[in-house]
Amino acid sequence: MNPWNDTSLDADERVKALMAEMTRAEKLAQLGSYWAKANVGNGDARVAPIEEALAARSGESAALAHGIGHLTRPYGTRPLTAEEGRAELVRLQRLLIDGTRLGIPAIAHEECLTGFAAFGATVYPTPLAWAATFDTGLVEEMGAAIGRDMASVGVHQGLAPVLDVVRDYRWGRVEETLGEDPYLTGLIGTAYVRGVQSQGVVATLKHFAGHAASRGARNHAPVSIGAREMADVILPPFEMAVREGAVGSVMNTYTDQDGVPACADQSLLTGVLRDQWGFTGTVVSDYGSIAFLRTMHRVAATEADAARLALTAGMDIELPNTRCYGDPLAQQLDERQVAPELLDRAVERVLHQKLQLGLLDADYTPEADAGVGTPVDLDPPANRTLARTIAERSVVLLANEGAALPLDGARTPAIALIGPGADDSGTFLGCYSFPNHVLPKYPGHPAGLALPSLREALTAELPDITFTYEQGCTVSGNDRSGLPAAVRAAASADLALVVVGDRSGMFGNGTSGEGCDAPDLKLPGVQVDLVEEVLATGTPVVLLVVSGRPYALGGLAERCAAVVQAFMPGEEGGPALARVLSGRVSPSGKLPVQIPATPGSNPGTYLNPPLGRYSEGISVLDNTPLYPFGHGISYTSFGYEDLHVADEGRVPTDGFIEVSCLVRNTGERAGREIVQLYYDDPVAQVARPTQQLVAFDVVDLEPGAQTRVTFRVHADQTSYTKGASGDGQRIVEPGTIRLMLGSSSGDIRLSADIELTGPQRRVGADRHLTHS
Repeated sequence: MNPWNDTSLDADERVKALMAEMTRAEKLAQLGSYWAKANVGNGDARVAPIEEALAARSGESAALAHGIGHLTRPYGTRPLTAEEGRAELVRLQRLLIDGTRLGIPAIAHEECLTGFAAFGATVYPTPLAWAATFDTGLVEEMGAAIGRDMASVGVHQGLAPVLDVVRDYRWGRVEETLGEDPYLTGLIGTAYVRGVQSQGVVATLKHFAGHAASRGARNHAPVSIGAREMADVILPPFEMAVREGAVGSVMNTYTDQDGVPACADQSLLTGVLRDQWGFTGTVVSDYGSIAFLRTMHRVAATEADAARLALTAGMDIELPNTRCYGDPLAQQLDERQVAPELLDRAVERVLHQKLQLGLLDADYTPEADAGVGTPVDLDPPANRTLARTIAERSVVLLANEGAALPLDGARTPAIALIGPGADDSGTFLGCYSFPNHVLPKYPGHPAGLALPSLREALTAELPDITFTYEQGCTVSGNDRSGLPAAVRAAASADLALVVVGDRSGMFGNGTSGEGCDAPDLKLPGVQVDLVEEVLATGTPVVLLVVSGRPYALGGLAERCAAVVQAFMPGEEGGPALARVLSGRVSPSGKLPVQIPATPGSNPGTYLNPPLGRYSEGISVLDNTPLYPFGHGISYTSFGYEDLHVADEGRVPTDGFIEVSCLVRNTGERAGREIVQLYYDDPVAQVARPTQQLVAFDVVDLEPGAQTRVTFRVHADQTSYTKGASGDGQRIVEPGTIRLMLGSSSGDIRLSADIELTGPQRRVGADRHLTHS
């Protein structure tokens, strides 16, 4: 037995023994990847407009001749059954084990943003919907289910979660994010990481860092933010997932900040990530991003130059195929432009990860790893129940002034179900779901799993109501021919349920999703006209928005009897929405992004200093949101009282702040409330947000019941980056802090001032990141 296969030896010993045996060509191979797309059996195998940067340099035998670091998307490239995918993965792993000198297996990675991106696998709600639940335990449970499914068929690494903090709602990938607040993003993302990695699968943070802050909300655009915004808004979720979640991998962003591409940013990939935060995993390139150093950033003259820049910065693995880390990097080593130690550094990281995954163990076989011979169901009932629960808890009731909800057959026996999302379950799915991501290249191919539409679910949920359906219009396009029929249906009904929003896709093949950036925040197509014409009938309207980003609802929402927001609730979205609309489930979701009032006055995010808020008379543009961050009402009501702050509100700058209040269900139904704690730093050395989320808790209460909710927050959580030049110093400053408890950032019920006492403290990567 080779020493690197001996599990009784120390990990470092095993890796050193293997490194000593490897040739340079074998080392280089471990930094590369291979995507077996040539056999897709379809004329259009392109996954992106930038396909040439993603292509392999050689065929399979040459690409795998010395081994390989990663196998790219063995299940998520075409509609394979689990058994077919297993067979293909085992074939490739056998080529590596039996056909190369050292026989080192590869890490197989897949997308898993809304679940394992494989044919027939469960499609969970989008990350924006996870964030709307504010439920870390539920998201961790989902992460474990996703990790379990991937591990059952031999996948070792998942390319999620996305920890980009939303800065502009027009960006197409808002649906993939966890919203606009760095603290909520960090907690929910870390919970997902813990869940996935509990099953022995490596999670991957992306996109490090600043992708969602791209200029003009354009995909692949430069980032124009300062060092302080980067430190205080963009980086904290990544730091939390590294330090609290022990994540195993990080993926770079395509963007450049102040002219420096992240893929070549040594201060980011090594200085911040490893030296400051102590990250010990692998850094993988977003697909093609090393080659983009030459073609899109123009900081490299050749692919060899690009390889040097990336490897020096701390980029360990090139995905999805080996272009720059093969012969071009070898050329740099030959010309002594790259130190051999840098090659060894990256290879050691890859081998340590393979060792941790069991790929170097003596008893490893690809057949056992992929579960060959073991029955597998990638969409079992337990998954669907979990997907439905997340979907139910993510639904946000924005308004119910007309008390039209929950639906009641006695009051409204005839309902007109109208809109492009009313009978299309595809509107429930995100752009990285297998049906929307891959199957559009295979027209007519079955989805591989049950996807009930809202129309089907409502008919089953409310058999005492007669539903009349009219599409009215499509999600996009200017065809108005269906509007008259929708108007007639609404006019003859007791209530109109109008379902509008998005259809997710990739690179322009949808209204939301990667590359589907929006010019403004008006509902796509003629959907606004549809709502307007239905409202004009005088029939009460319940407006249901199913979307991947917030859309401007001012002028519409105020005239509706109720307004509901769902952020692409996944395969069980239909039943989940039906249960909420019927009242079987009381809505409890809260907005992880604000809902703007008008399409052109993007409110930015709620993390605004006073200068970023509406100033009447100074500008004619009112950026006040229609519904604020954290907003969401229920079929019941909640009262807040008896605020208590420990230690008479005096806390040292290195101490804990403890605050509590009583929360009571003051309505007639059981319900779930998400209690939110914000703080404001009224006087600081730099302009700071007037509100910032610092803690939250989820409470379930029966009618009349109450509970005391207590938050324990360290003073470190009020820290910020100071200095006019953004010098990176993070401080906790003595002085007054205002604490605000409420049901949303716009519905503060209780507040109190506390005093942070003692000296100004400089804090580093060992600071407290979360509340208790």
